[in-house]
Amino acid sequence: MSDEINTPNEDDLEPNNEEFNSQEKQSGDNPLGQARISNLGGMYKSWFLDYASYVILERAVPHLNDGLKPVQRRILHAMRRMDDGRYNKVANIIGFTMQFHPHGDASIGDALVQLGQKNLLIDTQGNWGNVATGDGAAAPRYIEARLTKFAQEVVFNPKTTHWKMSYDGRNKEPITLPVKFPLLLAQGVEGIAVGLASKILPHNFNELIDASICHLEGKDFEIFPDFPTGGMADVSRYNDGLRGGAVKVRSKIVKEDNRTLNITDIPFGKNSTTLIESIIKANDKGKIKIKKIDDNTADKVEILIHLPNGVSADKTIDALYAFTDCEVSISPNSCLIEDNTPRFMPVSEILKRNTDHTVHLLTRELEIRKGELEEAWHFASLERIFIENKIYQKIEECETMEAIIQTIDHGLDPFKVKLRRAVTRDDIIKLTEIKIKRISRFDAKKADEYISSIEEEMEQIDYNLANIIPFSINYFKHIKKTYGKKYPRQTEIRSFENIEASKVVVKNEKLYINRKEGFMGTSLRRDEFVCDCSDIDDIILFYKDGRYLITKVTDKAFIGKGVLHLAVFKKADTRTIYNVVYRDGKAGFVYVKRFAVTGITRDKEYNVTKGTKGSDILYFSANPNGEAEVLKVILKPKARIRNVIFDYDMATLAIKGRGAMGNILTKYEVQKVALRKKGVSTLGGRKIWFDRDVLRLNSDSRGDYLGEFQADDLILVITKDGHFYHTNFDLTNHYEDNILLIEKYQSDKVWSVAYYDADQKYFYLKRFQIEVSSKAQSFIGDNKKSYLVRVTTVDYPRLEVRFGGEDKERDKMIVEVDEFIGVKSYKARGKRLTTYQVSKINELEPLIKKEEPEKPDEPDTDDEGEGEDTDQMSLF
Repeated sequence: MSDEINTPNEDDLEPNNEEFNSQEKQSGDNPLGQARISNLGGMYKSWFLDYASYVILERAVPHLNDGLKPVQRRILHAMRRMDDGRYNKVANIIGFTMQFHPHGDASIGDALVQLGQKNLLIDTQGNWGNVATGDGAAAPRYIEARLTKFAQEVVFNPKTTHWKMSYDGRNKEPITLPVKFPLLLAQGVEGIAVGLASKILPHNFNELIDASICHLEGKDFEIFPDFPTGGMADVSRYNDGLRGGAVKVRSKIVKEDNRTLNITDIPFGKNSTTLIESIIKANDKGKIKIKKIDDNTADKVEILIHLPNGVSADKTIDALYAFTDCEVSISPNSCLIEDNTPRFMPVSEILKRNTDHTVHLLTRELEIRKGELEEAWHFASLERIFIENKIYQKIEECETMEAIIQTIDHGLDPFKVKLRRAVTRDDIIKLTEIKIKRISRFDAKKADEYISSIEEEMEQIDYNLANIIPFSINYFKHIKKTYGKKYPRQTEIRSFENIEASKVVVKNEKLYINRKEGFMGTSLRRDEFVCDCSDIDDIILFYKDGRYLITKVTDKAFIGKGVLHLAVFKKADTRTIYNVVYRDGKAGFVYVKRFAVTGITRDKEYNVTKGTKGSDILYFSANPNGEAEVLKVILKPKARIRNVIFDYDMATLAIKGRGAMGNILTKYEVQKVALRKKGVSTLGGRKIWFDRDVLRLNSDSRGDYLGEFQADDLILVITKDGHFYHTNFDLTNHYEDNILLIEKYQSDKVWSVAYYDADQKYFYLKRFQIEVSSKAQSFIGDNKKSYLVRVTTVDYPRLEVRFGGEDKERDKMIVEVDEFIGVKSYKARGKRLTTYQVSKINELEPLIKKEEPEKPDEPDTDDEGEGEDTDQMSLF
């Protein structure tokens, strides 16, 4: 039995009912029950397109004019109709909204809660959930809401609203609300339609207003996202909110101490529950090591991560960013509805369109108000003419309404030239409706005052219309002044340094090698231990015949025999130098070379030697800091060879590329090469810079040059709150953003400090040398109300003290610091400057200057003039 299938016809867009019924009848008459399949191609083609269009236009994507999805617009419209100044139960709002929204109460309730959590248009009361913890809102019958004053002022105006009939034809609803503010960018939106998605990130309230003003003034502007969950954001690839862009968002992680980290902000779109789950997952996979996590999040985020002994807090912070949701990348997709069509538009253009639309709405409001005033002036003038000239007395003998109208019209003829428009029948009918009591109490002076007030307001409106741009700017300034204080920027704009996962991952595996059988891996626990590693590391292997390659860490892999060196490979590592002595071919010259391997293709073989068959490595060493050994070379005895044994200092050999042939060590046959003496680094000290944008050290010439560091050198950090501490020059170190001064530590440097002592309530002066301490030490006392005024390291500093308050008439005091006080411990209080009230302490040019030795030249960089004078710093 075979099924009969009708081939779909592309031109057949509607089902043929007669054919369908005929097939049904044939099928019923078919004794074998043969299946008949009708052509549904046309129905799928039209119905799916209708469905997709409906979801895009009526469900998921916001409109350009008001920045709202249909369900949000209907909720706000319903709340406006219900508004009486008091809170309404959310259940009642949902029920009222269902008059306009043809969907279930759940979708309305969810959209209402999301609007309420954005804290802009809806004033909430009760448990509305917590975006930080991910907790949901209470049931609609328990929570309440009303419109905010901002929404009432900015979002609604029935006179400028365009209306349409609701889905059942019983009510009217707005096509778009007349929003006079870039609401779409302030709230942000996320929606998934059919074959289309929209993701517009929220921006800062005040910054949007400032950008709107800039646009109206013809100035350039930039706007960047501001997330309600705070954190830090790198917007270097924002791409103006269009597809293809990305924003990196990080949690703020504070190092409470060396064993405790505190997460105080959460990336947008995440909550404390999902964040902790990602941290636990990374810990289970061995990417990071943590002891326990305490979630103390309530109205503020506080996630405490406790570290086990021996785990670096700084390295763990980087690992949290690399392997958990402490750092996420958000891809914007600025899609919206304009002219009933989905469009992709950059956020700067959205703001310009919203601002221009606001100007249009303000113009319409002024024009409508002017029209109302003109009508009020017209009728007030008619009324005054009608009463003052006693035209009403002429209608006493009129018997019909038509006669009354004609009599009044004739009575008004001499005065029509004073009016601004023609007198209509409706105007005369309104005059006949004036009560006798009102006529008898008519006050001409008050009527003139009323008409004058209307004329003054009309003149002001005409002025505003003629100067609509300044009027619009003043409107935006009014909005900012009235509501802007509630919306400070939550997200800090920062530049992030890319974190290499291989550098911060915990060494959660151990690498072994079986040289006899030629295997390597983390599962060969009975074989020779090589080093600790992680499961994402690369391994570099050197062979006796000169070959070398890079491969991934695995459980077990065949690598062959003759492995000379095996280690974790660090990409772009210019400090690890390989010293090699090799013989070219079976009987060729012996060469020596020094080189670094900074990056090669994984699993591709390279060669240390010239590649001649039979080449052999006679000596090999890997030196993590560029050390150069002294080698002992023993030649095979041969006639006419004077020195069979000689030393060779590798330090005399320049470091070249990995493909260099090297220098000839000897033309004779070598019996043995051995290490005579370990050498020192030939790379010199490491040059270190501090990048204030990311608060990290680097060796890439970014930021302030700190100097050239040897193994035991330290970095000194002085903070704005009067503390100091020391760190090494490890590039993974983290620094807080309260740094006043950071430099290479010099133990003999004398520091002069002026500060206010909150315990004694006087200003003090002290001089001291800083002792080494890895923990932050205060040099202005433990009282948190004490504060730093001046810090200087010049040899003979001079200060100028100006007085204020009751003592402001006193002459300024000049202090020679080195004569005023001697050098003591940083713990000493110092010497009181004065008992009078101080308004300011300035530093003056010293009279005596010590001749300083010439400073070494700073390495050339592309960023000239970005350094900071660290000899004198002021917080006053």
